[in-house]
Amino acid sequence: MPGGIPTPGTPNSKSKDNSHFVKVVVALYPFKAIEGGDLSLEKNAEYEVIDDSQEHWWKVKDAVGNVGYIPSNYVKPKALLGLERYEWYVGDMSRQRAESLLKQGDKEGCFVVRKSSTKGLYTLSLHTKVPQSHVKHYHIKQNARGEYYLSEKHCCETIPDLINYHRHNSGGLACRLKSSPCDRPVPPTAGLSHDKWEIHPMELMLMEELGSGQFGVVRRGKWRGSIDTAVKMMKEGTMSEDDFIEEAKVMTKLQHPNLVQLYGVCSKHRPIYIVTEYMKHGSLLNYLRRHETTLIGNMGLLLDMCIQVSKGMAYLERHNYIHRDLAARNCLVGSENVVKVADFGLARYVLDDQYTSSGGTKFPIKWAPPEVLNYTRFSSKSDVWAYGVLMWEVFTCGKMPYGRLKNTEVVERVQRGIILEKPKSCAKEIYDVMKKCWSHGPEERPSFRILKEQLALVAQTLTD
Repeated sequence: MPGGIPTPGTPNSKSKDNSHFVKVVVALYPFKAIEGGDLSLEKNAEYEVIDDSQEHWWKVKDAVGNVGYIPSNYVKPKALLGLERYEWYVGDMSRQRAESLLKQGDKEGCFVVRKSSTKGLYTLSLHTKVPQSHVKHYHIKQNARGEYYLSEKHCCETIPDLINYHRHNSGGLACRLKSSPCDRPVPPTAGLSHDKWEIHPMELMLMEELGSGQFGVVRRGKWRGSIDTAVKMMKEGTMSEDDFIEEAKVMTKLQHPNLVQLYGVCSKHRPIYIVTEYMKHGSLLNYLRRHETTLIGNMGLLLDMCIQVSKGMAYLERHNYIHRDLAARNCLVGSENVVKVADFGLARYVLDDQYTSSGGTKFPIKWAPPEVLNYTRFSSKSDVWAYGVLMWEVFTCGKMPYGRLKNTEVVERVQRGIILEKPKSCAKEIYDVMKKCWSHGPEERPSFRILKEQLALVAQTLTD
């Protein structure tokens, strides 16, 4: 509706005069305004939207008339607010992540409701200790009258009514529904404020080192004492700085649940700092290697990691953004096994010998398709090839692709069409997807949009 959403009960709500329409949103998460011009959000409170012309920051008015900018991904239009208002609803969470979330608390009757892998349906995931600690999954079904049920004897008009019924009666479930896990993790914002991508170093408190590499050192940081960040302190001479600073303005506007959020840069002094969302478990590569013994047999969880990366990459593909250096080392792991793609686009600005081929161009050889090796032609389809190698890394729990082969030997193999062998812990259906990613011609490779859908179908068949 062009004029927004009418407030329920407004006398002129049916009028065609847009001046009578207001868009009301409800806060899904709390937000603390730190910068001038921003407005704090109280969870579940309502706000009137004044200006939503910017994608990521909207100007709103609260109940007492205060006006300011808020992150748009922290609110939902009241008229569209469905299950999001309930603590037990986790939305688009996979079966594997729901299981690890519920097992963390190890509480009998702890539950969540999530979107099912079948579009339009929902699943109840329930932790029980009988006969031993495990998570059961129940599809929420509908009968001919449109009522919802888990057991046909006990039908309810809405999903919240159904949840309420099973809080008091097990009604065919392993146990009664008792509690949902702690608060949903708060998502990152696109930038730290409505008009801020240049960050002053004095606003950052630097803490322990998280890692180091050819670009420099990464340290944990806190922005203005409140927001956890990762601060990449770029070694001087490792990147084309002026070009990158311009690109950073664009990169802060890229926002997706499976992309590491770039908050901004400190560019007015040297070394340059790149400030991003903090991911507590570090790189996917190190995470796979550290937890190999528990992960290697868990095909569902490994596949879920790959699917999460494909979702982040499908978003970049949709925005015509090429990663150029997709690999397990450039993805990060957060709480509840969330995996996010990091360092997208950064490879273009690197001045470092590690990625230099004999022709003087820069890219990681073992993740590169023939057209990059031969002509340095990067595209979303060269990212797809690299994604196939990343899948192989995941299912080998962090082994080096092509083992100890030298770069020249790898180039020769790729030119001859020799691909990586199937990892032992990998189902044939998953390896078939990897092989499609390694089609010789870029046009023969699937898009990330297609990959995401294909892997979701594979996940469904493996868990059914």
